[in-house]
Amino acid sequence: MPMNQVLKLKYTLDALFGNGVSKYLPKNIEMTFSRKTGRIRTVTHQGKLLCTLRIDGGLAISPYFAQILLQSKKFKENCLEINQDAAPFVEEGKSVFCKHVVWCGKNIRIASDTPILYKDKVIAVGKAVLSSEMIPDFNRGMAIRVRDSLKSRSGELPS
Repeated sequence: MPMNQVLKLKYTLDALFGNGVSKYLPKNIEMTFSRKTGRIRTVTHQGKLLCTLRIDGGLAISPYFAQILLQSKKFKENCLEINQDAAPFVEEGKSVFCKHVVWCGKNIRIASDTPILYKDKVIAVGKAVLSSEMIPDFNRGMAIRVRDSLKSRSGELPS
């Protein structure tokens, strides 16, 4: 018997971003499934992309979804805050460098999906190159490789 897909998504969210984060998942979500494997491919809400599932079982979340999940205190520990100098570049989809990080949540691990905040707004989402222990120690080098940002697209699904 297949497990309830919404439940599965909630478990994944909690596992990746902290217990209880999944309760901020919007109610009326739509999912698309892979024809071959029957696994969840994408999750959308009112036409906006929330997340896509990675092959390794991880989630690639959109900036829009990250903003919703920010209501959770626990979720914020997966995020990283940058300074004003870097914000316009990161919004364009440029990477985040260690020296621009003003605060970083303690849940950031290498290769984890990391929302990037500026003034408590999610401006981009990327993949961590360094962990939360390493980022404050480095003064140079990349901290997050940005995958999706506000300016790169407006949250619509790529056609």
